[in-house]
Amino acid sequence: MRVGLVCPYSLDVPGGVQNHVKDLAEALTSLGHEVSVLAPSEEEAGLPSYVVPAGRAIPVPYNGSVARVSFGPVVAARVRRWLRLGAFDLVHLHEPASPSISLLTLWAAEGPIVATFHTAQVRSRAMSASASILRPSLEKITARIAVSEYARDTLVQHIGGEPVVIPNGVYVDRYARASPRSEWRGNAGTLAFVGRIDEPRKGFSLMLEAFEMISREQGGVRLLVVGGGDIERFRKSLPADLRRMVTFLGRVDDAEKASALKTADIYVAPNTGGESFGIVLVEAMAAGATVLASDLAAFRQVLGEGRYGVLFESDSATDLAGKALALLENEARRKALNHEAAAGVRRYDWSVLAGQVTEVYETVTGTETRSSR
Repeated sequence: MRVGLVCPYSLDVPGGVQNHVKDLAEALTSLGHEVSVLAPSEEEAGLPSYVVPAGRAIPVPYNGSVARVSFGPVVAARVRRWLRLGAFDLVHLHEPASPSISLLTLWAAEGPIVATFHTAQVRSRAMSASASILRPSLEKITARIAVSEYARDTLVQHIGGEPVVIPNGVYVDRYARASPRSEWRGNAGTLAFVGRIDEPRKGFSLMLEAFEMISREQGGVRLLVVGGGDIERFRKSLPADLRRMVTFLGRVDDAEKASALKTADIYVAPNTGGESFGIVLVEAMAAGATVLASDLAAFRQVLGEGRYGVLFESDSATDLAGKALALLENEARRKALNHEAAAGVRRYDWSVLAGQVTEVYETVTGTETRSSR
């Protein structure tokens, strides 16, 4: 089957949707499908061979973050050319309601269209307004996928339809086989944070506040910080005695991120809201780190209401610090959680999810693919 995947956000900057699209392309290719990905990107060097760059992106505030998207007549012409040359059996769009190449592709495409919705923002006037305007275009979509129940609720409330839930995925074994780095470990334990440090909803300021409390009670604990942002500003804001215990790794590739998670005893997700799923929690569980996450609805679902990790009161640095210290002091508890998580995380492996996506493709095209014969 010839599949055209469209990623709305720039591949020049790491992100959950971007990783999802690239991983799905790889999984579909392994099943024998021909896949082409259209995405904003200025850098052709280093991109996978299946990616067709759609040009530079501009930053647009969206859902408490900054989305880097491409739009306009020049991009629209590139979209039409990609569709013409691709001659796809179906087109699979991600976030088609955003002003991006996904929406441009929706307008231009003919034939079967699958769309995946990632956003969880049930109370959104902007989404309600845009959905009413875009509804005639969105009716072109043949099948709808949501990455979580919360993304599904957002989709149903603002746009309608009956989407199937297929979560974000990871290549579990890649994280399980990652090598820890001894130079990143703390004598009394290691915590890890992954996310853009200057994006408020990722909760890094809360993480630092809690880590100061943790360090006062348990000297020798190290914090690994993975993600882009103004590192120097945050480093200078730390007390001198704490600065040497926080290691900023900046933006890293997937292999180095996996090593950081493998090194950590505890992965902390202090996010304050706006999360539809929480893929990095799954990555951490796959790597064998115990997950400590804020009590968001999406995180509760990923952690099985506490079966696969520990939840703390959202926005509470005190509760975060207390539960982190309790986990550091209780290795048996961490091992028990990790044992449950190692089994539970398998349902998010791409070997499982790619088959579910393929079933959707078969439904909209009315064909049986080679992978399912």
